[in-house]
Amino acid sequence: MALAVEQRPAARRWYTGTERGALVTRVAVLADIHGNLPALEAVLVDLAQVPVDQVIVAGDVVNWGPFSAAVVERVLAEGWAAIRGNHEYYLLDYQTPRAPALWDNADHFSTLPWLRRQLAGRLHNRIVAWPDTLTLRPPDAPPLRVIHGTPRSPWEPLYPWTPPDKLRERLTDVEETTLVAAHTHLPMELRFEGWHIVNPGSVGLPLDGRHEASYLILDGDATGWRATFRRVPFSNEAVFAEFARQGFVRECGAIGALIVEEFRTADLQIAPFHRWRAAVCPDAPFSPETLARFRALPDQKRYLNARFRERYVLEQRGQG
Repeated sequence: MALAVEQRPAARRWYTGTERGALVTRVAVLADIHGNLPALEAVLVDLAQVPVDQVIVAGDVVNWGPFSAAVVERVLAEGWAAIRGNHEYYLLDYQTPRAPALWDNADHFSTLPWLRRQLAGRLHNRIVAWPDTLTLRPPDAPPLRVIHGTPRSPWEPLYPWTPPDKLRERLTDVEETTLVAAHTHLPMELRFEGWHIVNPGSVGLPLDGRHEASYLILDGDATGWRATFRRVPFSNEAVFAEFARQGFVRECGAIGALIVEEFRTADLQIAPFHRWRAAVCPDAPFSPETLARFRALPDQKRYLNARFRERYVLEQRGQG
């Protein structure tokens, strides 16, 4: 049975700035909830202890997790400002003339019909009106830009290891000096050529091996914005039970099984599977047998992006 959603906003102590003896704006930034209601509820409990002026959701509220409708209901009930990520685009553009032909590939994009059913009707129509980007203009701090991927695409990431020329290209025309980006599911704080770039990490689907929701508190005053990252433990038991109840893997096939494994491991599964299949058996079907071959690999991480592999090596050496 799906988890019940409490429509009444959680009790919260709002921030006045006077607690620190100065005029300060405090903003909480959540991102990449991905339909994970238990993780969001854990963050709400933590957030109730943190006085803030505003909560911003930097995209990917929906998809992959089985509680997309309940999560959207909660975001709306809380009155939070939310922008669209690439998974909101999957919802809104699937089976429209705007959708690229690739989305018709039932193997790669097997979750899209399932996602469309999750949010049919009123909730779909509410997401239609969400903006792609958001700029906060508080009276006591510099303007703050919120995006999902990069200013030009919700699919394009900003990593700590993105080459300087690529960072410069992707930040072209960004006037704000502090930029909130999401999409990678990795908490990040980066300073580059006058820009201060922060990523809150993922509430619902962390991909850094830690089974903890990640979000961000930003304190702003005349000197700029200061970031504090918060991690909140949560359990995915209800997520797995709901996946089973809905027959998610049965409907969505190999990609569905890999999504469940990402929730189970807090680690990348889909990207290395695609890289392995392209390199080893590009004509193999998306079948249980192909998936079993991938899962039998002694080191799946060799098929990660090279900089991801480097990050895992550093973590194993205690340097990450």
